[in-house]
Amino acid sequence: MHLNDLQPAKGAKKAKTRVGRGWGSGKGKTCGSGHKGQKSRGRGKVAIGFEGGQMPLHRRVPKSGFNSWKKRFSAEIRLSTLESLATDSVNLEALKNADLIANYIKFVKVIATGDIKKAITVANDIKVTKGAKAAIEAAGGKVEE
Repeated sequence: MHLNDLQPAKGAKKAKTRVGRGWGSGKGKTCGSGHKGQKSRGRGKVAIGFEGGQMPLHRRVPKSGFNSWKKRFSAEIRLSTLESLATDSVNLEALKNADLIANYIKFVKVIATGDIKKAITVANDIKVTKGAKAAIEAAGGKVEE
């Protein structure tokens, strides 16, 4: 065998169908598109979801659900995390400076997970659950409203 004997496998090289080259080719005149109609025209594409003018399924089915934009900018803080905080007054800036929340966070809520023994003051820009408020006040702290 020599380099000049190499050939592609049988059937590997298939010629592109040339349309519009006369009756003898089998793809003359209408070029395999049939007669008239949208799909026989030059840009005869039908849009995704188009149902011939009938109200499409994606518009017939009722919408459901809701994604709040606030969810993206909200965070939760545990009582046990507040225990480890160096300052006695807790507000958004203090939490951001301690790297407990990201800089883009705008809404914070303290939840009653873990326990707290340190007396802290929670600013009014932070929401607090009932259980967390009771735990903070039991430890000698206060929640501003």
